[in-house]
Amino acid sequence: MTTATAEAPAGAPSDDHLHLKGNQLPAYALPAVAAGAVAVALVLYFATSIQGKIQTGLIAILLYGIGQTIASSLVEGGRRAVDRFVRTIIFGTLLLALIPLVAVLVQVLVKGASRLDGDFLTHSMAGISARDAGGGAYAALIGTLEQIGLASLISIPFGVLVAVYLVEYGRRNRLSRTISFFVDVLTGLPSIVAGLFIFAFWILLLHQHQTGFAGSLALVILMIPTVVRSTEEMLKLVPNELREASFALGIERWRTIMKVVIPTALPGIVTGVMLAISRVAGETAPLLLTIFGNDYINSNPFVGHQSSLPIFIFTEATKPQASAIARAWAGALTLIILIMLLNLIARLVSRRAKV
Repeated sequence: MTTATAEAPAGAPSDDHLHLKGNQLPAYALPAVAAGAVAVALVLYFATSIQGKIQTGLIAILLYGIGQTIASSLVEGGRRAVDRFVRTIIFGTLLLALIPLVAVLVQVLVKGASRLDGDFLTHSMAGISARDAGGGAYAALIGTLEQIGLASLISIPFGVLVAVYLVEYGRRNRLSRTISFFVDVLTGLPSIVAGLFIFAFWILLLHQHQTGFAGSLALVILMIPTVVRSTEEMLKLVPNELREASFALGIERWRTIMKVVIPTALPGIVTGVMLAISRVAGETAPLLLTIFGNDYINSNPFVGHQSSLPIFIFTEATKPQASAIARAWAGALTLIILIMLLNLIARLVSRRAKV
C-alpha cells in the first residue's frame, strides 16, 4: 500500500517563507512600544529611588526589547519575534559601546574648545603660573610629535620585519615559537614597567640623561608587540595562491614579499600601526620616568628634559586652579585631534601606495 504525498510545485514559496511574509506589525506598533517603554522608565525615575539617567535609559531599552518581542510574537509569530529580539540586542549593545565614547568626546570637546586657540598652540608654559590664564601646549606638542616619530621609526620597521619572518620564513620552528612567546609577554606588559626598564637600563646603568629619546625607547617597547601581532595577522590573510603564482614566474621570495604580499596586506598593516601609535600617544607613566617634563620649548629630543601632551595634561589636571584645569581639557582635545589627523594621513598614504 502506497501513500501519495502532495509535493509543492517548483518555485512555490515554503511554509516558513509564507509565515515570515504573513502578518506584520503595523507601522505605529514599534513607535508605540518605544513611547510606552520611555513612559514607564520615566515613571520609575520619578517615583522610585532610581535617579541615574543612564540607568533610566537602560531600563527603557530593556522594556522596549521585551515589549516589541511580545507584540511581534502575538502578531507575527515566534520566529519573527526572535529575529526582532536578536536585532534589538545587537543594536542595544552597539549603543552601549558608543555611549562612553560619545560621552568622552562630547565632554572633552565642550570643555576644551573654549581654551583651544592659536595662543594655546603657539605658546609654552615658560613663566606661567597655575593661576595665570595664558600659556599653552606648544612645547608639549613638539615633544609628543618627536617622541612618537622616533618610536615609530624604530618600532614599525622592526615589528614588520619580525612579522614577515614569523609568517614567511619561520613557520613552526623553535625560534618562531620563542619569538611569539615573547611578543605575547610584551603585549600584556604594563606601561610603567617599560618606563622602569628604560630608566634602570638606559639612565641608571648606561648613565644617560632623561631626554625625549629615552621616552621614545619606552614607547618602542609598547609599540612593537602591537605592530608585530597586527602585521602577522594581516600577512596570514594574504592568499597563498598569490605567493605561488609569483614563485611560478621565477620571482625570488624576498621580491614576492615586497611586491605582492606586503602591498596586499598594506591597509591592515597601516591600521595596526595606527593602533600602536594611538596606544602610546596617551601614555603618561613611562614618560614621567624618562623625559621628566619641561615648561620651556626643547626641540632637541636627544639633549635635555622634554615635555609631552600626556604629561602636560597630567600636570595641569593635578592643579586646583580653574585656568590650569582649562588648559588640561584643551590639551586633551589637542591630543585627540592629533591622533585623528595622524590616522587620516596614514589612510591617505596607504591608499596612494596601494594605487
